[in-house]
Formats: sequence, structure tokens, C-alpha cells
Amino acid sequence: MASWRCFSKMVGIVASASIYLGAAALYGQAPAGQPPATPPTGSAHEGAPGFDVAAIYQNIDDRSGHNHIYSSPFDGHFRAVNVSAKMLVRWAFEMQETRILGGPAWFNTTMFDIEAKADGSVDAAMHGLSSDAGRAQKKRMLQALLADRFKLMTHIETRELPVYALVVAKGGPKLGAIQTSGTTINTGRARMEVQGSNSVGLLAEELAKVVGRVVVDKTGIEGRYNLKLSWTPDDGAGPTPGGGSSAAADSGPSIFTALAEQLGLKLESEKGPVEVLVIDHVDMPSEN
Repeated sequence: MASWRCFSKMVGIVASASIYLGAAALYGQAPAGQPPATPPTGSAHEGAPGFDVAAIYQNIDDRSGHNHIYSSPFDGHFRAVNVSAKMLVRWAFEMQETRILGGPAWFNTTMFDIEAKADGSVDAAMHGLSSDAGRAQKKRMLQALLADRFKLMTHIETRELPVYALVVAKGGPKLGAIQTSGTTINTGRARMEVQGSNSVGLLAEELAKVVGRVVVDKTGIEGRYNLKLSWTPDDGAGPTPGGGSSAAADSGPSIFTALAEQLGLKLESEKGPVEVLVIDHVDMPSEN
């Protein structure tokens, strides 16, 4: 493992709500009595380069609620502002937050600022990678950082859970034109905008945070679209696919109605096997 040297504390926090996503997976040890998951080929523990230097600080000043991860697939730099350890795991393992189980209370609530850089040779090599390969390598590098500084250990298992299936609504999808580039997620209260190489899959991940249940993309739609959705939040009883509370219905569409009207998609309640990432062990990060 590369040595870690302290960076100066980050300044100039930028107000943005963009998170750049890629693809990678890595799973650690299982708890006693459970078979360990086998790390996939190309995982961080199989010689992938890591960050040469990294600084991690608790963020105790930012009360805006904005969380930001900045990461280009073409360099060895990673920056995160006001993010929880769970958000970092979500990004590194590309796993919906509703599928990440376990961990202590601080895992979800304590916020961190992170600045990490690879050495010059890794940075130069990443300039020559494709965007997909660069994103995958950056995620493996973050996985290695989580294992080293947070002592993160995880395993995968499959559980039978209530889920929503995201399917095409009657009348067909309303997704707009195919986009040639751009991977961004912007969310706020009762609104979201997603765009990526698998935009509908990203939409399912963001919907899961709103409806509080795993959302499985069963549309069969692939491709990069710019998807925008807005709805009236239901602050009363829990939502149902038929709509929200009567108050929400009077003031505007529930997220279920808005999804059908604006994007031509719908959520169907069902139960099924869900692959989840279980946190076996995680510590507060080691000192810089």
C-alpha cells in the first residue's frame, strides 16, 4: 500500500450537485460462519494502482445538505465534499444505498471531505484510458482507500425483499433523444435529473432513495438520455403506486403519477431476490 501523506485542508467548497458514476465491484471478507465472497477479477486487491496521497477530514461546517463527488475518469485525482462513508461505498461499489446494509450510526451521518491523488505515473496512464476504463479504475482506487483508511470489509449476499420493478407504462417511454456524452445526477426536493451511459438504470437508483425501496430496472432500455422528473412530495402516509395521499393528489402528481406522465415509466410492487452489500466492519478513518 502506498504511503499516505497529509494534504492541506481543502478550501473553496463549490456548490454543485453532480455525481459522476462508473462501474466496478469489490467485496471483502464475510463474517464468521458465512462463506466469503470471491473478489472479482481486476479488483483493487489484485494489484490495481491506488492513491499515493490522501487527506480525510470530518466536515462539521457545511449544513447545506449538498453532497458532492468530483472525479474525472482521465486522471488520478478524487475529491469529495460533505459526504458520508455510506455515500463513498455507494460510489465505489456502484450499489444503490437501499442495497447497502449494516454499519454503525456514524456510517450514515458523519460527513467527510476527501482529497486524494495518485502519483504522476498513474495519472499519466489514466490519460490514455477510455472513459469506462478510467471510471472503473478510479472506483477500484477508492475501494482500496476505503479498505486502508476506513478498514472496510464487506460481503455480498442475496435476500428476498420488497422491491419496485421499473417498467414501461402503457403508451410507451417518453425519454427524448439519445445523448452523445455526459454522466450527471442532479437531485433536489421533489425533482431529479439524470444522464449517463445507462440513464434508466441511474434513474432507478435515484428513485429508490425517494420511495425507500430497492428499484429494479426491468425496462430493458439502455442508452444515454437526459431524464427529468418532478413531482409533489407526499409528507403524510407512505406512498403507493396508485398515488400519494389525498393532499398530495390535490396539489400535484405523486412521484408514481409523474413518472408515468413525464417519462412513460411506472413502478410495480413485487417481492424478489435482491443482491445486497453487507458491511461487515468499518472504522472511523485513520489519521492523515
